[in-house]
Amino acid sequence: MPRIVVDPMTRIEGHLRIEAEVENGQIRRAYSSATMWRGVEKILIGRDPRDAWAFTQRICGVCTTVHAFASIRAVENALGIEVTPLAQAVRNLILATQNVHDHTMHFYHLHALDWVNVPNALKADASKTSTLAQSLSSWPNSSPGYFRDVQKKLSKLVESGQLGIFANAYWSHPAYRLPAEVDLLGVTHYLEALEWQRHVIRVLTLLGGKDPHPNFLVGGVPLSVNLSSPSVVNTEVLSSIKTHLDQIREFTEQVYIPDLLAIAGFYKEWAQWGKGVGNYLSYGELPQGTTFDLEQLFLPRGAILDQDLSLVHDVDPEDPQQIQEAVAHSWYRYSSNQPLLHPHQGETEPHYTGPKPPYKQLKVEEQYSWLKSPRWKGRSMEVGPLSRMLVAYAKGHPAVKQKITALLNRLDLPVGALFSTLGRTAARGVEAWVLAEYLSDIYDRVLSLIRNGNTSTFRPERWEPSQWPAEARGFGYMEAPRGALGHWVTIRDGKIAQYQIVVPSTWNGGPRDSKNQPGPYEAALEGTPVARPEMPLEILRTIHSFDPCMACAAHLYDPSGKEIVEVRVQ
Repeated sequence: MPRIVVDPMTRIEGHLRIEAEVENGQIRRAYSSATMWRGVEKILIGRDPRDAWAFTQRICGVCTTVHAFASIRAVENALGIEVTPLAQAVRNLILATQNVHDHTMHFYHLHALDWVNVPNALKADASKTSTLAQSLSSWPNSSPGYFRDVQKKLSKLVESGQLGIFANAYWSHPAYRLPAEVDLLGVTHYLEALEWQRHVIRVLTLLGGKDPHPNFLVGGVPLSVNLSSPSVVNTEVLSSIKTHLDQIREFTEQVYIPDLLAIAGFYKEWAQWGKGVGNYLSYGELPQGTTFDLEQLFLPRGAILDQDLSLVHDVDPEDPQQIQEAVAHSWYRYSSNQPLLHPHQGETEPHYTGPKPPYKQLKVEEQYSWLKSPRWKGRSMEVGPLSRMLVAYAKGHPAVKQKITALLNRLDLPVGALFSTLGRTAARGVEAWVLAEYLSDIYDRVLSLIRNGNTSTFRPERWEPSQWPAEARGFGYMEAPRGALGHWVTIRDGKIAQYQIVVPSTWNGGPRDSKNQPGPYEAALEGTPVARPEMPLEILRTIHSFDPCMACAAHLYDPSGKEIVEVRVQ
């Protein structure tokens, strides 16, 4: 059976290859291969656990904050450290801000071009685009002249023959079906979103000192608060943060969500494709009490199986019978020869057995990816905004239920439409919408704590290694924008003895397991129509709906800085 090979998959972070077998115009089977290795877990062995966050946040230039927090939570969990109420609130403010930012940038800069035809925007009547924009929201940048100016900029780009960021796309593909006026709306807001993100970066800089690698701290947050001091977080800083948060929410509600609805209305057939494995997992996020109080998570923890929203299963990531990783089709090997290992017993031993690149196709009957295959109770699970929103919806989360219902009503689609490529994209927008509102609440929480004198951001208890047990294990959960992220740590004699990380794109992009169960990327592509195999736009649409963030290459060094080994696939 002929295969479509997409390598490299663009508009993602990292290195991903997709191979799809096509028969009678439909994808019958697909294979997902991460083509480079990371290995950060090995770099951490022997280091001070209080420093681990600084290494893990450099796994990726996109997911810095979430890896730092997952690492910090793992260490705090192992050592029994609970943070102060203000530190918890500040952490939640950072996480929610970063989440809204990530979803918005993904929609416009990584995914929108799968639906919005950039050259076609030149054909638009700017006055009609203006009328459309004003009918969708009260966003001020919506005059006919404003849209004409964007067309002029775009026209110069096209005439130059150098489309830059808009080059090498499948603009002639028949699957693009937006009216030119909607295309112009999408392109305009694509450019506006680039400018808008400065509000997010400013918030993260004020709270973390810098971005994209902010400063964090085991036991709290590295902030000093004094409303009358000019050199720490004071009234002026808090007022500035509030101004930026208001801009974040305004853009989300008046630009992102209206655009999502306007575009989705022309692609409702995508509610029947891209379902995937039908199982959904969320670790939950945004603790309202202590980090370890899972009953007070703003976004709840749970698992949904076989698309059954009537039952949400309990999830325990520390249970060795629940979370496990397989390597049957991965370029790793377990010394114990066990088919599955819980991360606390996990191993990261590379064992490349594939063909020497460049190669025409993967040996899918053998090993074919640098990702492992995570499983929950033996099942392949999807993670991400769709999983979080489904679990929250099934558990009766008021804001999530209200917004999902409103969105589906506007599109005239049933709840079952969420189990799809379109649903995955819509759920990301819903979560951004929910969290943009939450930003106001958590900011008020921060302000209330400070005004009531709760200004402590760090607890020194159990900070020194002399206060630690000889051995301790911990788990740090995180709902990264792309899904359930887990860090598992073993601390022995004050140093890291074992460290394992299971990232969202490992859950979603992993290969088949020993039972031949496909991963979510692979399963989601099955049944998808392909109009032109030489222009696999349909594959891009579904894979981008997951927002892939693949592993990066790694170099290992000894304490003196000498390179030990370099792992390459070339």
